Amino acid sequence: MNKTVLLETSARHVHVSREHLDILFGEGYELTRKKDLSQPGQYACEERVAVIGPKGSFPAVSILGPVRPATQLEISASDARSLGIAAPVRESGDIAGSGACKLVGPKGEVEIAEGVIVAKRHIHATPEDGEKYGIKDKEIVSVKVESNGRSLVFGDVVVRLNPNFSLAMHIDTDEANAAGCTPGMMGEIC
Repeated sequence: MNKTVLLETSARHVHVSREHLDILFGEGYELTRKKDLSQPGQYACEERVAVIGPKGSFPAVSILGPVRPATQLEISASDARSLGIAAPVRESGDIAGSGACKLVGPKGEVEIAEGVIVAKRHIHATPEDGEKYGIKDKEIVSVKVESNGRSLVFGDVVVRLNPNFSLAMHIDTDEANAAGCTPGMMGEIC
């Protein structure tokens, strides 16, 4: 059986808590939806913040909505080096003891003591997709990517099953560049 999955590149972005959104943009501020993302209910926002680390900064990092219980910055390993931040590879939401940075918005700034991660490569899938492909929630799989001169196999890919997900594999910009990924490229779970 062919177990193909769409590859999507997840560029650097910030998820913000309600508390931090109020500090960065003003009390009661609401995020402005720019475009829907592939995962249902998730969207890119018009709002951007500056991210400042010990060695460098990025002036305009996108915020993804909706607001989350905790603020989290997801970057690539190259970004982490540029910023001078020790960002561990983690699943989204697993921020305990992770990297720190400063976020600056138009109305204020926030020092986050933890919350900077390099997102672990993962597959979003529904339980039905899992049953069809013979994969389980939290299982670690490999995904083969065929590209022109840059084919490779991604190991350590965590499967995340949820009825609200849409089938796709998320990798960061370093990983996408390493595999020569282009929009619409597919991988095969092996």
